[in-house]
Amino acid sequence: MLLARTRLLVATLWAGSLWAVGYLAAPTLFATLSDRVLAGTIAGNLFTNQAWLSIACALVMLLLLWATKPGTQGIFAGSAVNMAAKARRSLLIIVLVMLACTLVSHFGLQPMMASLRAAAGPGGVMEGAARNQFGILHGISSTIYLIQSLLAAWLVLKQ
Repeated sequence: MLLARTRLLVATLWAGSLWAVGYLAAPTLFATLSDRVLAGTIAGNLFTNQAWLSIACALVMLLLLWATKPGTQGIFAGSAVNMAAKARRSLLIIVLVMLACTLVSHFGLQPMMASLRAAAGPGGVMEGAARNQFGILHGISSTIYLIQSLLAAWLVLKQ
């Protein structure tokens, strides 16, 4: 029971942080600040912190799922946890896909976007020649984030 509640807590933290950063904080920055370059810089820092939190949540979830092997009692004293193999496997897949989304975005797309921003200079990437390329990368990143956010909702519901 303790492992199941801990999984729910971690899944809720993960999902809530994704939604708060991606759909509340970042849009608010762009709506509030007149300096779009500053808004983008702050949003980028928020997404970096979010990526590290996502990696930590994924690792904790994987550990908790490992600790609740199907038909066993788990590794924590007094925790009688019996999770069906199918349910455990589907949770593992969701967590691994969400982790993959984070890794692709943070270590793949974000460095490319950062290099375009750095090359653009003080006017920002939306004023330079790299605008189209940045827009494409941003669109891919946003789509991956949306997929991860939807998977987060599924992860919470599956708990």
